[in-house]
Amino acid sequence: MQFGIMSVSDVTRNPVTGETPSEAERIKGMIEIAKKTEEVGLDVFAVGEHHNPPFFSSSPTTLLAAIAAQTERLILTTSTTLITTNDPVRIAEEYAMLQHVSDGRMDLMLGRGNTAPVYPWFGQDIRQGLPLALENYNLLHRLWREDVVNWQGKFRTPLNGFTSTPRPLDDVPPFVWHGSIRTPEIAEQAAFYGNGYFANFIFWPPEHSLRLANFYRERFEHYGHGTKKEAIVGLGGQTYIAKKSQDAYREFRPYFNEAPVYGNGPSLEQFSQATPLAVGSVQEVIDKILGFHELFGDYQRQLFLQDHAGLPLNMVLDQIELLGTEVVPVVRKELEGRRDPESAPAPTHELLVAKKYGDGPARQPRPTANRGDNVTGGSPYLDSDEVTAKREAEAAAQPTAEADA
Repeated sequence: MQFGIMSVSDVTRNPVTGETPSEAERIKGMIEIAKKTEEVGLDVFAVGEHHNPPFFSSSPTTLLAAIAAQTERLILTTSTTLITTNDPVRIAEEYAMLQHVSDGRMDLMLGRGNTAPVYPWFGQDIRQGLPLALENYNLLHRLWREDVVNWQGKFRTPLNGFTSTPRPLDDVPPFVWHGSIRTPEIAEQAAFYGNGYFANFIFWPPEHSLRLANFYRERFEHYGHGTKKEAIVGLGGQTYIAKKSQDAYREFRPYFNEAPVYGNGPSLEQFSQATPLAVGSVQEVIDKILGFHELFGDYQRQLFLQDHAGLPLNMVLDQIELLGTEVVPVVRKELEGRRDPESAPAPTHELLVAKKYGDGPARQPRPTANRGDNVTGGSPYLDSDEVTAKREAEAAAQPTAEADA
């Protein structure tokens, strides 16, 4: 299983000191958080996309590219990319570029977003959010798999002879997760395309997310992508860890009580008992995470929200240290012994390349002569010499019709 850190990029007042960090401080701090994530042995770093205060991550690909340049093995992703208010052509271009500059150390999570005013800011109607998400991903899926796309839909202008550049690294599209809190149509979409399904798994009772995950697994098998065990599931979560349980509750309580999404509701104790929020000692947090596996069975990715609700950077880095050095190693070892050998491994670019090409060379698209109009006819790319030779060899090895006769 992959373990990592996710952020919603909020800029929130610290309720203990009364200070609110600047956007500049939070952006620089985010890069430090990602570097710490890699340093302690975690696998994934994710950042959300927002276009309104009090959030700063309006351009996830820019931030993730900067992090890619300062890390070596960390998988970079989003939590989430807005499939509704972003043009799918732009998503195809930006994330393919991120895939190249990170040497394949990326994927992305798509979601509709939950901030209503964002839709008209980008010329869309929130009342069309679900059909817009479905149509936009249909186009994105094709843009990464077809060199030339002819397409017509309801929510954007048609495309005629369009080629999205750059083509995906190794001609293998980035892996896509579809994130949802409550919408079965999104789980259905993930299953239809054979993509991953990610449940936020923070604010709701675990049984709610389990119903959607199981629905996705059933539909994944229905569409012929593999067995239910081979479906790709990810979960969110949040932890606060201390050496002693009472210290964890004492330290985290002021942040919980003032958090925009937590405060003025159930107590910290009630919320921790009813939801996946894991607050307590190292062993208590280990036990709660292992409980996720007992409920969901094998799943492929677990992300934790650590920098939320005004926690200062030093506390966030300390939490990641505890998570990466004392919690996750124990969980990994335990889960390895529980893992069903028939369950799917966590997705990586290397696995996707091997699945497509086996031991053969990967395609490296090379454009034909520039016409300057992005309307290139049937084949705007030349295959690499290695791929061309392989295809010719395969063709020569095929028996001819005369030989068969």
